[in-house]
Amino acid sequence: MKPAELIVIKYPSLITWRDETVTDYSPIIAQTLKLRSGQVAAAIQLLDEGNTVPFIARYRKEMTGTLDEEQLRSVQAEVDRLRTLDERKAAVLTSITEQGKLTPELEEKIKSAATLTAVEDFYAPYKPKRRTRASIAREKGLQGLADLILQQTRSALSPEIAAEAYLNDQVLTVEEALAGARDIVAESISDHADVRRLTRERAMQYATLSVEKVDGSQDDRRVYEIYYEFENRVDKVRPHQALAIDRGEAENILRVTVELPERDWRTAISSAFRPDPASRFNTQLEEAIVDSAQRLLLPAIERDVRRELSVSSQLHAIQIFAENLRGLLNQPPLAGKVVLGLDPGFRTGCKVGVVDATGKLLYTGTIYPHEPQKKWKESLEVLRELITKHHITLISIGNGTASRETEQLAAEVIKDLPDVKYIITNEAGASVYSASPLARQEMPDLDVSLRGAASIARRVQDPLAELVKIDPRSIGVGLYQHDVDQGLLKNTLDGVVEDVVNRVGVDINTASPALLGYVAGIGPKLADKIVAFRDENGVFVERTQIRSVSGLGPKAFEQSAGFLRILNGKNALDASAIHPESYPVAVAVMERSGMQPNAPLPDRKKAIENLRAQVKPEDLAAQLGCGVHTLTDIMEQLVRPGRDPRQDAPAPILRSDVLKMEDLAEGMVLKGTVRNVVDFGAFVDIGVKQDGLLHRSQMAFGTVLTVADVIEVEIIKVELDRGRISLRLV
Repeated sequence: MKPAELIVIKYPSLITWRDETVTDYSPIIAQTLKLRSGQVAAAIQLLDEGNTVPFIARYRKEMTGTLDEEQLRSVQAEVDRLRTLDERKAAVLTSITEQGKLTPELEEKIKSAATLTAVEDFYAPYKPKRRTRASIAREKGLQGLADLILQQTRSALSPEIAAEAYLNDQVLTVEEALAGARDIVAESISDHADVRRLTRERAMQYATLSVEKVDGSQDDRRVYEIYYEFENRVDKVRPHQALAIDRGEAENILRVTVELPERDWRTAISSAFRPDPASRFNTQLEEAIVDSAQRLLLPAIERDVRRELSVSSQLHAIQIFAENLRGLLNQPPLAGKVVLGLDPGFRTGCKVGVVDATGKLLYTGTIYPHEPQKKWKESLEVLRELITKHHITLISIGNGTASRETEQLAAEVIKDLPDVKYIITNEAGASVYSASPLARQEMPDLDVSLRGAASIARRVQDPLAELVKIDPRSIGVGLYQHDVDQGLLKNTLDGVVEDVVNRVGVDINTASPALLGYVAGIGPKLADKIVAFRDENGVFVERTQIRSVSGLGPKAFEQSAGFLRILNGKNALDASAIHPESYPVAVAVMERSGMQPNAPLPDRKKAIENLRAQVKPEDLAAQLGCGVHTLTDIMEQLVRPGRDPRQDAPAPILRSDVLKMEDLAEGMVLKGTVRNVVDFGAFVDIGVKQDGLLHRSQMAFGTVLTVADVIEVEIIKVELDRGRISLRLV
């Protein structure tokens, strides 16, 4: 009988998604995520049918009870976790069954285990091991003597006399027999599931993490200085500390230990193994307990604790990165502006790129205003000529090296031009994009160094459209992003980009392959085919035309169509977020309300308001054969077709003059832009060279900030000598 067949017959409740019968995980996930079981069940069904998260969130609200993208991704992650758990349970049960050691009690424990760690704890005594001291002792026939110690036998015989019965060609002395028996006992203690669980739980609460500098190690920049003599209880170690310690240890600069007080590990062991004062074998058990703790149990638990700290810290860091990226991508676009992009630099000069209101590149060049060339006046003249010639209204300055010096240049050139402003732009990943195949395709005749200036200019026109061209991991809005699980980081960040792109929508006739690749149901290969079709056949005039793209089948059309916009096409609804499957409902709503598709906004709004006054949404939805949530979305889109949700965010701060640290004073209130959010607070650009630190202690409890938020802050301290600015949220 094959193992898989054995699992199906003997353990039907453990059959996983690869079998014909699928376990219902919805009650467990619903309890974990505090959702309704029906919502979760519907979400799992839709996901298993191959539907994408953005499609489900937007167009299947009635089925899921309006679960949003983040909730759906949490459901997806829990389903994957539970299926992986059940697969492991099935494998463990098969292994133990094949050994002939599976009991009903053990089977039930494994089947009810809630985590992979718990499953591995139960499996530990049965898991094939390399030869250990205990296995060697068993081979010598000492299991019976070990059982006497484990059972704390109340025998008149002393352990030494009892051991004589176990002497043989391989065990020549009583001392050797007792030592081997204690090895078996020590391993039994360490492998006991409850002992491991209790010891681990106590370690996660009461163990101490100690860190010291490795003698002779080189830390020239003293990056890890605060950890040279660091000690804290495990449950109080913060994620950024754990990640920094992990990195320092990997670089052989720091040495890390975890120590659990003896009372705690003894309490855990005594739950299953307790010396009996009335037994003459009690001292043997006591020796085995100490040996087990020091040689086997505590080292294993230390590894578990370190792994748990690392994993939880990485998950936390990835979540911060994801939220920061979401904020960056959701920055409102500054459409309709001719932009001059400046990629600052000293020795190699400042790269200049000018793009028109559609992002078309008009000019590139290099100026040398700073050291060592110091061609300040010549640079001013070049910029003035460009502003006049191309009617530039905005200068976008990258925030890298020499950005604040270049800001002074921009401020001087526009001081007599009230219609021109400048903005400091996050340039993270610009160099990565400049050398990418996509950049070579978009700007084939342009030097790599000049492509960055064009990207910096386009980033303010439409941050999302430009940032999707870069691997999200290259956009530096995280903490220790290179130290976390790169696969999980990529999947998480790709999910964020996918959510934002689909929430905003994509103009299929102007979008780059990079942007189209994030549309639900499309992906990179289909994106390239769509662009090739567009280049060969001209612009798309209606959504149904998308079906003609090679490889884009019915499922891909279903998933993607609602997120693809066609402006000024044959059907006005194609410019909206209304899905083609709901066009009949949308047409019926327009007919019932008397709305004309191209009517002015006030007229469309009034028509919908009148319809809502005449009939309740619930009744109208029933009459039109759709759900209330779908009807509500359709009405909103009919009023404002294809409305960009990024417009709800505060506009970026545009500046016309330079502020220096010397200009700051305590109590001054300024507007600033959040550049990065970390565990201990946020870094805020208030218009000076150094970002200010808004420590979490200076924010109201529960305040949530994301990258690109525009906030008001008060200066509470300026340290000119250290280049530090401390802020308070107003």
